[in-house]
Amino acid sequence: MKPFDFVKPDDQEGVISTLVAHSPRVRILAGGTDYLVELKHVSQSPGTIVDVSHLRELRGIEEVEDGLRIGAAVTHTEIMAHPLIEKHVPAMIHAAHTIGAVQTRNLGTLGGNLVTCVPSMDSGPTLVALEAKVTIAGPGGSRCIPLTDFFVGPRKTILEPDELLINIVIPKCNLGKPTSFYKFGLRKGQALALVNAASSLWVKGGKFKDVKISLGAVAPVVIRCPKAEASLEGLPISQDVIQEAGRIAVTEAKPIGDFRASLEYRNDLIEVLTRRTLNSAIQTANQS
Repeated sequence: MKPFDFVKPDDQEGVISTLVAHSPRVRILAGGTDYLVELKHVSQSPGTIVDVSHLRELRGIEEVEDGLRIGAAVTHTEIMAHPLIEKHVPAMIHAAHTIGAVQTRNLGTLGGNLVTCVPSMDSGPTLVALEAKVTIAGPGGSRCIPLTDFFVGPRKTILEPDELLINIVIPKCNLGKPTSFYKFGLRKGQALALVNAASSLWVKGGKFKDVKISLGAVAPVVIRCPKAEASLEGLPISQDVIQEAGRIAVTEAKPIGDFRASLEYRNDLIEVLTRRTLNSAIQTANQS
C-alpha cells in the first residue's frame, strides 16, 4: 500500500474545501468496503483520502417535502432496519439483503454503492425504477439530478474530483408505489449479479399505469427499459403482455458474454427477471 494523507473534516464545507485543495489526487472514504480493497493494489498513491462517514449531512433517513431522503453515508444495514424504508420502499430492503456479507452491509453505504458505479450494483435498479434523484455538492454549490444522469459508465459517474454525493431522494409521488427487485447470481450469497432487475407500477382498473423497468449487469450502467415500459402502459394486465415486455427488454439491453455467463444466458435472465419483477409488483399492488 502506498503512503497517503488522511483527513477527517468536521463538516460538509470542510470536505468540499479539502477536495478543492487536493484535487485531482484525492479520494473520498465512507464505508471503505470497495476502496480499501482497491487501495492495496494501486500502483500510485491516492494522495489524500477524505473520511466523510461521520458527516451529519450524509446521515439519516427522513421524509422531506420532496419525498424520502436517504443520506449517502447510510449503510445497507440501516436501510434494512429502518421503518420508513419498510413503509415506503420495501423493495430496497430486499435489494440490500443481497449485498455482500453481513460485515459488508454493516460498513458499506448506499452512496458508496452508487459512486463505485459497477454495472451489477444491487442498489441501483430499485432506485432507478422509482425515479430517484441525487444531490451533489461542490465548490459552486449544490445541484439535484436524476440518478440515471449520475451514471456515466463502468466505475464512472458525473462527479468531479471536488464534488460529493450528499443524498438520494425518492420522489413523494413514488412512495408506496408497488415495486419489486430480483437478482440472479451464481450462488445465494456474496455473489455479483449476472442480471438484476426492478419494476415499479400502479394498477388502475386492472390496467398498467406508470410502469418503470430497470436492469443491472446488462449494459455499461444500470438502465431503464422505456420500450418495454411503453408496451405495457394502459393495457389490461395479462401474462401475454408481460411476456412481450420481457422480450422487448432484451432488445434494450447490451449484455456481454464472459466466464460467468454467456450472452444467450444473460438474455434469457433479462426476460425471466423482467417478468418476475412485473408479476411481483402486480401482486403487491393487488394486496394494497
